[in-house]
Amino acid sequence: MNKIAIDRSLAEITLRKYEKPDSLKDRELVRKLCLSVGLLQPGDSRDIIVDIIFVILKAPGPLTSMEVEENVIAYRKENNLQLLGIASSNIRRQLLRLRELFIVEKVKNSYIINENSRLTEIFAEKIEKYYLNSIVERVKEYVLEIDKRFPRQ
Repeated sequence: MNKIAIDRSLAEITLRKYEKPDSLKDRELVRKLCLSVGLLQPGDSRDIIVDIIFVILKAPGPLTSMEVEENVIAYRKENNLQLLGIASSNIRRQLLRLRELFIVEKVKNSYIINENSRLTEIFAEKIEKYYLNSIVERVKEYVLEIDKRFPRQ
């Protein structure tokens, strides 16, 4: 039997383009951001990530993971949303995903938007210039190497 090696990416990002955000309500706006950057897949019914970002954005200060969980549950109940994905372990996993994409940071035992910055700054500095650029540069290395190994006329 042949074994197939599992390829693990060093970094990845999914980007999607949707309609202009002008007329979207607050939660739908955050949801489209999550879809746009690959934190949520189209058709996902488990959209707890949306409410996690939402409560962190709305919070006047840092929140512990327990406070995030409590606020998310309260928000979902208030808005008659299903209580799917509200387990503490899942909330912490989603917070880690947000940290990996540089959207939130952990300061002591609390979470805030990265450097308490605006999302436009975070996207431009952390995602666009650093994260996305490093991925694009590596893809270019593959393309250049393929052009060397498989020359065209």
